[in-house]
Formats: sequence, C-alpha cells, structure tokens
Amino acid sequence: MPLSTAEHFKRAAIFVAVVLVPVLIWFLFDVVMMAMGAILVAMLLSLGAEPFRKWLGFPRATALLASGLVITCAVGAAGYLTAMQAAQLQDILQRTQQAIGSIRTALQGSDFGKLILPYVQGDHFTLTGIVTGVFRISLTFLTALVISVFGGMYLAAEVDVYRDGMIQLLPDRLRANGAETLADITNALRLWMLGQMIGMLLVGLMTALATWLIGLPSPMSLGAIAGVFEFIPYVGPVLGSIPGVLVAITQSPKAVMWTIGAYVLIQQVEGHLIAPLISREMVYIPPLVLILGIVAITTLFGLHAAIFAAPIAVIIFVAVKKLYVRDSLGDTTPIPGEENCRNPPRAPPVRR
Repeated sequence: MPLSTAEHFKRAAIFVAVVLVPVLIWFLFDVVMMAMGAILVAMLLSLGAEPFRKWLGFPRATALLASGLVITCAVGAAGYLTAMQAAQLQDILQRTQQAIGSIRTALQGSDFGKLILPYVQGDHFTLTGIVTGVFRISLTFLTALVISVFGGMYLAAEVDVYRDGMIQLLPDRLRANGAETLADITNALRLWMLGQMIGMLLVGLMTALATWLIGLPSPMSLGAIAGVFEFIPYVGPVLGSIPGVLVAITQSPKAVMWTIGAYVLIQQVEGHLIAPLISREMVYIPPLVLILGIVAITTLFGLHAAIFAAPIAVIIFVAVKKLYVRDSLGDTTPIPGEENCRNPPRAPPVRR
C-alpha cells in the first residue's frame, strides 16, 4: 500500500530528527554539561530537603529552602576554611613545582631521561600562556557554575513542570512508559549521587588523617583534593593522589613510599569495602560500564567532560536497561536502584 504524502513527510521528519540529535549534542555539549550540572544541583537540593520533610514535616518548598540554606552555609564554611588555609594551598603548589623541577633535573641526568624529556615538555609552554589559559578556563567554569546552580534551583522548585513538559513531547501511547523511565533514571541518579557523596567524604577524611600521620604539610588540603577528585570514579582517585605524592617527593624517599602506600591502601579500602557497601545500599553500576563511559565521553568531548561522564553513563545505562532490555526484549532485568527501594518512585500521570 503506497504511503500518503503526510506519511512520507512524517517519516522524513523523524529521520532528520534522528540524524540531527547527535550533531546537536556534539556542537552543544557544553550546554549538555551545564544541564547535567543543573540536574545534579537539583538532586543535591532534593537530598538535603528529605530530612526536613520526613523528620520535621516541612512542606516541600520550605524543605527546599532549608536545604538551600544548609548547603549555602556548608559551602561558605568550606570557603572560609579554604581561605584560612590559603598558605597551605600555596605551599602545596610550591612543593609541587619543586618536585616537578627535581624530576626534570633527574631526567636530564640520564640518557633515558634525555630521550623522553622532549615529549613531556615543550618550549611553547610559557608563563603568560599558562596564566591566560587558567584565567580563561576559570571564567568559563565560573559561568557554567552560575548557570548550573540557578538552573538547578529552578528545576528543584518546579520539577513537576519540567518533567511533565518532557513527557508531553511523547505520543500518548508512550507517555506512561516515558514517565516510568524518567522516574527510574531519577531514582538511580539520586542514589548514585548519594553514594558518591558518602565516598567523597570518607576518602577525604582518610586521606587527611593518613597524610597527617605521615607528616606531610597541609593534610587538610590534601584530603580535600582527594575527596573532590573522588567524584570521578576510577580516574579521579589517581589524579587526586598526584599532589600528595609530589609533596612527599620534597620531603624524603621514605615519605614518598609511605604516601604511595597510604593512597593505595585507602583506595583498596574504598574499592573493596566502602564502594561495595554503598553499591549494595544505593545503586550498582558495573565498573566496566562507568570506565568505558568515562573514556568514551572524555575522548569525544575533552578532558573537562570527565566531570559529568559518570552520571551521563548512569543515565544511558538505566535507559538502555529499561527501554531496550526490559521493554523491547522482554527480559526481567532489574533497573539500577529499583531493587534497593521497596516502593520505587513513579511519576504521576501527565496533566492534560
């Protein structure tokens, strides 16, 4: 049966839309990252509001306001402590530069070092270029941070409006499944973020304690650095350990060995004790999925994209399991986070 002109136009429009979506994501990935940041900010506000709603019986709007005030005070206190430890941070930077200089000198003193040194340094790295690049990155980061924070506030305040608006873009026959899928993604992402926050706190405390016992300078700053980098799974802990090792190089070979051993031990405790407990109570995502997701997104969009690579991988993983494995193939596979909740949240029907 030949297709009508309207049906031809409809199929052509669908094809064009499917082709354009990856292109738009490619060119607008910075916007995607800001949207991801807004979603995480909204998640953080909602997580902070839960105790006020459950234990104190606050209305949702009041609980979100209280959550925002608590988070603002916490960030302000952290900023104050960071300002108080500005000398420690400066000391870490100076010791890091000193360690890099020592490594460069050691490489220049050996034939093997002279062979690889041209590949790890270049004459085009000038002080002016570095300062300009840092300023540009900082200004871009600040702009994205402001947009993400305010976007997250609006999203948390009127989450029903944005959720219903997304669902209404679907045909009537797909809206119920779309609402269910969106609820599954929200639940998994919320539990993943809660687990990451717990892991960041514990790793930061253990790192600060370990570096203090070893005798390294600025243990609180080193702990804060390790805790922040813990947000990026698998890759972040390695990056977070580099400042501590470089600072230890300026102390003594014994301090280097103890520092490397401490970071390895902390990651073993986190990987074999803390992470399994968090995964069992929160949400489990196969490690290879997160690793490949981080590598793929970082390769496509740059190193800065690694910040949100993990939550993006969580969203894609849940969507594939729900829409393809369960709905299309008919397999009874559990959705991440679903088995950890007696009554997983479901979005209400869309108002018409």
